[in-house]
Amino acid sequence: MSEISFYHLQAQPVEAMLPRLLERVLEAGLRAVVRTPDRGVSAFLDQALWTYDPAAFLPHGTERSGYSEHQPIYLTSGNEVPNGAEALIIINDAELGELGEFKRCFLMFDGRSDSILELTRQRWKELEASGHELTYWRQTDQGRWEKGTGL
Repeated sequence: MSEISFYHLQAQPVEAMLPRLLERVLEAGLRAVVRTPDRGVSAFLDQALWTYDPAAFLPHGTERSGYSEHQPIYLTSGNEVPNGAEALIIINDAELGELGEFKRCFLMFDGRSDSILELTRQRWKELEASGHELTYWRQTDQGRWEKGTGL
């Protein structure tokens, strides 16, 4: 079973917080797949990862950029895992797909959207019933993460 962490975004958007999470994933020596709801979101996050900090670099790519198997971070709206990723990051209402092949899974979701929040609560219940180890993190007004007891 995968270890699954839910990240409840409340103060800052995904494009501000995703780079921080990806930095930690890479520091842990893991490759990542970022699964998005559609190609538009993938393209938006691709651009955000190139520009989030002029002093930082997150090596990543998409199916459009090529060399998918060599990318430490791969953004997609599909279920492919061409880079052998051990970490999966699911953005908002992107498909869960098969989680068992990953060491770590992260669900980043916009808590300001009622529909996303309801879907995420449903996912929490289903994953908990399946026996996965779940943790819940809520973003504070200062942008820090506070561990909670669940959705």
